[in-house]
Amino acid sequence: MFSFSERLKKLPPYLFVELDRLKAEAKARGVDVIDLGVGDPDLPTPAHIVKAAEEAVKKPENHHYPSSVGMLAFREAAARWFEKRFGVKLNPETEVVTLIGSKEGIAHFPLAFVNPGDVVLVPTPAYPVYHIGTLFAGGETFYLPLRPENDFLPDLESIPKDVLSRAKIIWLNYPNNPTAAVATKDFFARVVSFAREHKLIVAHDAAYTELYFDDYRPPSILEVEGAREVAIEFHSLSKTYCMTGWRIGFAVGNETLIAGLAKVKNNVDSGAFQAVQEAGIAALSGDQSCVEEFRKIFRERRDVVVEGLKALGFEFDPPRATFYVWARVPEGYSSAAFAAKLLQEAGIVVTPGHGFGEPGEGFFRVALTVDKNQLKEALARIAALKF
Repeated sequence: MFSFSERLKKLPPYLFVELDRLKAEAKARGVDVIDLGVGDPDLPTPAHIVKAAEEAVKKPENHHYPSSVGMLAFREAAARWFEKRFGVKLNPETEVVTLIGSKEGIAHFPLAFVNPGDVVLVPTPAYPVYHIGTLFAGGETFYLPLRPENDFLPDLESIPKDVLSRAKIIWLNYPNNPTAAVATKDFFARVVSFAREHKLIVAHDAAYTELYFDDYRPPSILEVEGAREVAIEFHSLSKTYCMTGWRIGFAVGNETLIAGLAKVKNNVDSGAFQAVQEAGIAALSGDQSCVEEFRKIFRERRDVVVEGLKALGFEFDPPRATFYVWARVPEGYSSAAFAAKLLQEAGIVVTPGHGFGEPGEGFFRVALTVDKNQLKEALARIAALKF
């Protein structure tokens, strides 16, 4: 009787919805599932953040419509955090906008600047929302393959001139999901120079900048000279403070880009619940030792998985950031076949690489979002399989 719009018909199946379906089927069969699929931290939100939210919920002034661009107090907290972390001073009134989680901002951003027929340069394999937001805005996606021989960085020089002439936005994401690749300031400087030359907007998804290990500390693209002329950067409290369900984040950068996103938000949402924003203020302004503790836990988990998978002969580069391991599937398997084997024969959920885009074929992603004992159990189950 009813027909979906053409834009919905063009959408690929959302990867994690399908993973949820397969997990549910396995659990219904009585399988003891170890879920290393979706990147949702198992650790609880720190108590001081929860307490701030509890107090904020009681305030009558928080029971009304919030501002769609966010409380000035939250934007000021975000600006202070950003300056302390990256050494970049922002105007909280014009260079910061509050988001209902960074996914919301990423999906809405193309609506502000992309017209039908415009091209958006999207990395692949990648978080699916860059492409989905492009589709919703009526744009065309041109994929930039991220390949191991290029350290999972896009090859800017390979983009055809006729594509560049129609391109409006280039998306980046470092530290990267799903590959766990990292980028340097030198790379960001090349991108900024390229964007200025070709009149491109640089949209950088920086959700994983605080999940880093060893001697690496991820930079912000806004640290690069000239970036504020062309760039917007999306930050999330989800991974940093284990607040995935709270839906709170922010975008920073060029005033016009922030204003465009804010205008979209003015018309499509009523902003983040102010009690959640107050929790966000507590997170950004409070004691950051909880973040260091989370890094320590994920570093320990990374070491368990790296040691275990290496011992089993899997090929990959140990991650320097994020809570993912991106590894090659065994010879003779596709990504889908290998993921299916792990689920059916070992009760382990991993994400098949092709689900993030064609260049992800031949890889699988492990999320370090269960405790060390479960990771060791998963490795033992994998060791018992025949490949």
